[in-house]
Amino acid sequence: MKEYNLKINGNDYNVVINDIEDSVASVEVNGSTFKVEFEKPITKPVAVKPVKKAPAAAPKVAPVASATTTAPAAAPAHEGGYTVTSPLPGVILEVSVKEGDAVQKGQKVMVLEAMKMENVIEATENGTVKSIKVNKGDSVLEGAPLLIIG
Repeated sequence: MKEYNLKINGNDYNVVINDIEDSVASVEVNGSTFKVEFEKPITKPVAVKPVKKAPAAAPKVAPVASATTTAPAAAPAHEGGYTVTSPLPGVILEVSVKEGDAVQKGQKVMVLEAMKMENVIEATENGTVKSIKVNKGDSVLEGAPLLIIG
């Protein structure tokens, strides 16, 4: 298990590489676990150096940044509900609901800024907001849990 503290485009990330098997790695980023696929099989742990100042064009952590995650848009949660996840990396600009609010499928629950564009995050199911996992201003990665609908 390797742990890294990275700064990418001004955002801090705590990255833990738990294990690597062939071309799939179990990676924990800021407390959220992802399965990351590499283009080629990895025979030894990936060496990722902390980035002190990220370039304007792209981060220097190519193995992690170029990898794809396999997180669904909405998956059953451990708490007996549905988890609304981030469709792409970005910053939470607005949280439109609070815990205990009733929501309808398709209702706006958050606004996520990604690549200088505002993306409306909608409820994936009808229900009640059981738990909100992020706050306004938080940086999130693709597949990160945003809220749970029960």
